[in-house]
Order: sequence, then C-alpha cells, then structure tokens
Amino acid sequence: MKRNLALLLVLVMVFAFALVGCSAKTEEPAKTEEPAKTETLELSFATGGTSGTYYPLGGAIASVWNNHIDGINVTIQPAGASVENINRVSSGEVDIVMAMNNIADQAMNGVGESFPKPLDGFKAVGVVYPEVMHVITTQKTGIKTIADLKGKTINPGPPGSGTYVTAMAILEAYGIGPDDFKSRPGSFSDAVAGLKDGNLDAGFAVVSFPASAVTQIATTNPVKILEITGDGFDKLLETVPFAAQFPITGGVYKGQDEDATTVALQAVLYVRSDLSDELVYNLAKVMYENTPEIEMGHARGGQISIDSAINGITTPFHPGAIKYLKEQGKL
Repeated sequence: MKRNLALLLVLVMVFAFALVGCSAKTEEPAKTEEPAKTETLELSFATGGTSGTYYPLGGAIASVWNNHIDGINVTIQPAGASVENINRVSSGEVDIVMAMNNIADQAMNGVGESFPKPLDGFKAVGVVYPEVMHVITTQKTGIKTIADLKGKTINPGPPGSGTYVTAMAILEAYGIGPDDFKSRPGSFSDAVAGLKDGNLDAGFAVVSFPASAVTQIATTNPVKILEITGDGFDKLLETVPFAAQFPITGGVYKGQDEDATTVALQAVLYVRSDLSDELVYNLAKVMYENTPEIEMGHARGGQISIDSAINGITTPFHPGAIKYLKEQGKL
C-alpha cells in the first residue's frame, strides 16, 4: 500500500514538472540593431601633370577634404590641365578640377579651337592661387626677348592645357605664328629635360612662383625669364583679357639677377554643376579655412586666401560656393 502511494506521488511530481516545462516561455536574446552603414561618396579630382603645381597641390587639398568632411573620399588624377579638365568636368567624367580662369571663360562662351561650342556643365568654387607664366630660356642660348623665339625650338606646353593655349596667344602677340618656330609640345618635365640638355631653346610653363622646376634647371644651366611687357602685353590683352602683369623677383632663379615682368592668371577650383549644395559648401569652407594644413602638404597652400576667392572669375559660381562666399562677405 505504501509502495503504491509512493509510486503515485512520483508520477504526480513528474506530471507537474512536465506541465511547468510546457508552460514556461523561452526568452530569446534581444536583437541589437546594427548601425546603418553610410556609403562613402567617391569623388574624382583632375589636376595636372605630375611635374607641375596642380597635381601636388591638388593632393594636399584632397587630403584635407578627406580629413575634415565626413562621408567623402577625394582621389586626385594627373591630367592635361585646364582645357582637358574643363571638358571632363563639364561632361561629368570627373567631379572636381583645377583650371585657369581664362580657359573656363573660353569654355563658357565657346571661344577658340578648344571649345567649338559653349559648355555649361561646370561651376566655379573659388580662386586657389595666382598662376605665373614662365617663358624660360637659358643664358647660353643668347635669346633676350620673346620676339627672338622666331625660328627656335620651343615647348609651348602640353596640348589641351591652359599653358599651351596661353603660350600660343603670347607668341602671336609678338608676331610669331605656329609656322614660325619648331614646336615640341609636352609636359613641363619634358621642358625641364630639354632645356637642361640643350634640345630646347625655350619652354613655357604656367606654374606658381617660385617654381622648383625652374630652380632645378638653373642649378646647372643659369636661366633667363623672357619678359611680357609693352606692345606685346597690350596685344596679348586683346585675346587674354584676364592677364595681369606679375613681377618675377631677380635673384630667385640663378642667372636671372634682375626683376622680370611676366603675366599671371588665376588657378580656380571648378566642380560639376550637379554636385549637391551642401557638398560644395563644405569643399569651399574646408579649403579656405584650413590653409595652414594644406600648406604643410604643398607650399602653394599658403597662397589660398578667401580675400582673393572671386578674383578674375567670370563664370557662374556653384550655389554651394555662393552660400559660403556670402557668409564671408565676398559676394
């Protein structure tokens, strides 16, 4: 009897535990939501040849943008400079470029062989730095003036560049047409090599002043900077109205002991017209407000100034740039 009672009690307990097990709710661990992944906006920045100013300065600017603007990655590209860059940014092939202000004006108006029809797919952000035309020969050539370049071997710059277009305008202003000299177009690196080994009589380069490459030439081959003054300068203004006279200080380049007057234009930042206003606002703000950091990457960063941001720009500004420039009292 007692054994039957004990067995019954065991069965009751087993049944009770089974009921508890069936009724207990299994709690699943709480799901944690993963933070939304923000996509990085990739931007391409076309500059110039690796031996010029656009490429290394563009790299310094891009690095500062990437450090200070969340969600973007700007990658620089070497390029043929102004003419090529304006064509590429207008077509949407690249997002950001540097180009000379006179070339952008020609593109907007469809002027010259480089721009058979007006382009409107680009907008200005602001001036980066003044671009100085160097017409360089060496002391041993005996060339004294631009007029002396008739019949000589010249590198007028890379075809499709602002240097090339401006060089041809300068030569024309001094009565030298395309058939009046031996043309060896190419990069500034090509000009440096040609002047050093004597295969070139003169080279044209639109670079910052002072230019390290000119200093490099002068180390072994004292140079002479050919001046752009007088009637030649007046004639040049008919086709390049944005050109302003610029003094190259004597003693900076070996061989050029006296001051020499040349011309300067403006290197300007341009972007695709359809970039967002917020993005372009940030590009302008970060570039103009972090010049010491840019200068650490390239010396010309010290020449970037909000005070000269609109100088010589005749093309429309991007709305994002307009907002920033108005905040700074420049528009």
